Amino acid sequence: MIGLYMILFSMIFFIGLISLLMKRVNLLMILLSMEFSMLGLMMILLNLILMFVGEGYFILMFIVFMVIDSVLGLTILVFMIRLYGNDYFFGFNLLEC
Repeated sequence: MIGLYMILFSMIFFIGLISLLMKRVNLLMILLSMEFSMLGLMMILLNLILMFVGEGYFILMFIVFMVIDSVLGLTILVFMIRLYGNDYFFGFNLLEC
């Protein structure tokens, strides 16, 4: 039964990565696919830690870093929309000063 969950969570992680590679048009889709893959990775880590180690502190730290990553991404999204007017990733040049 644990193997079935690992396969399911691995599929969630890889679907998030595939959607990250395919939907790189705007920043919101990139952030959503990254969060989906992080959710799959968190479930894999939770399954492994509860099965082998039994310590839940690492999962708590991982969730904190996921929240920090989400807040940072949404902050960049808001600044980008205020500066450029949209969140299309290929609509502006990132290398200009």
